[in-house]
Amino acid sequence: MRGKLYRSLQLSITLAATAALSACDGSKNEYVPPPPPVVHVAQPLVQPVTTYFELTGNTAAFNSVDIEARVQGFLDTIDYRDGASVKQGDQLFSIQSNTYTAQRDQAQASLTSAKASQVGRQQEYQRQLALIKQQATTQTNVDSATAAYDEANANILNAQASLQLAEINLGYTRVLAPFDGVVSAHLVDVGALVGVAGPTKLATIVQLDPIYVYFNVSEPQVLAIKQDLARQGKTFREVDLPNIPVEIGLQGEDGYPHKGRLDYAAPQVDASTGTLQVRGLLDNKDRALLPGFFARVRVPVGHRDGGIYVRDESIGSNQQGSYVLVLGKDDVIEQRQVKTGQRQGRLRVIEEGLDPGDWVVAEGIQRAIPGAKVAPEKVKLDPGEDATSAPHATVVPRTDTPAPSAAEAAKP
Repeated sequence: MRGKLYRSLQLSITLAATAALSACDGSKNEYVPPPPPVVHVAQPLVQPVTTYFELTGNTAAFNSVDIEARVQGFLDTIDYRDGASVKQGDQLFSIQSNTYTAQRDQAQASLTSAKASQVGRQQEYQRQLALIKQQATTQTNVDSATAAYDEANANILNAQASLQLAEINLGYTRVLAPFDGVVSAHLVDVGALVGVAGPTKLATIVQLDPIYVYFNVSEPQVLAIKQDLARQGKTFREVDLPNIPVEIGLQGEDGYPHKGRLDYAAPQVDASTGTLQVRGLLDNKDRALLPGFFARVRVPVGHRDGGIYVRDESIGSNQQGSYVLVLGKDDVIEQRQVKTGQRQGRLRVIEEGLDPGDWVVAEGIQRAIPGAKVAPEKVKLDPGEDATSAPHATVVPRTDTPAPSAAEAAKP
């Protein structure tokens, strides 16, 4: 009982002390709202925009040939280093040649013999022609001399063909590079018998510069390209392809750093896939591209002057699609649904929903809440922003709001 009285007394004293302190301070304890958050807003960039089709494809060698042994024999030498670059005409392999050298010499001897025989028969033919004019021989003798002479000429042609064939086979014992390129590892060792039952694959040579990229364009895209070219008074013809640029980028690369021209388009759409195969040709002097790479492909299909760009990181998404946060009346944030287009570096095209005069939240998006008031700081987007530069903006001093007072500046 005494404990309860003691606690009641303590509570009364505390309340009395609180009331006394409140009476001494005439001010009221009111809630002071925090200042609105500072966000950077910028007007969209208005500049020309090129419309692209962004596709996927694969690189392919400009030339790729299997090096094969075309004659039978033992492999004598390997005259290159695996993976080395070679020039057209460089010797890569040599095959046992003594047999083919003997065959060449034999064919040469046969040709010499045929020529000697032809000389004698030519003389007999000429003699018989002279005698028939003097009526000192018969027509039968003339006909026999003529046939023998013709046969001698035919034997020369046959010997010449045999010699040419022997020289070709002898030449096949030296396996040469058909073009400039890189040769793969050898597949047959020195001393192996090659060309027994047919051509024996020895290695593969690949030409890397220039290089192809193959990709497929869907039927609607083909029709869109034709319509755009028709508006420009052009047609989609094979001869016009080199005038159309193509850009590619590999996995891990920013943008499309490798540039070239279209080189080929299939004459018909594949009915089973509904696509048209297209090929681009690119310079590859630094060998940054290898055949078989997966590539992102970009081909321009249109151009217009009044494109609206905002930073890609300024765009959010919800169930309705893409949106941006726009500075509204009295510095209140509004959410604006937009239709986005292609990305160019760190900027993205806005197709619909935004005007050039709108102020879009560019930085501090996490502090901008639709319906809430903010302290905007106007900046200017730099047209030079691209995929390799860091995002930056120029601050534009505000002239529509007064400078804060000393008391406001002292607030936390």
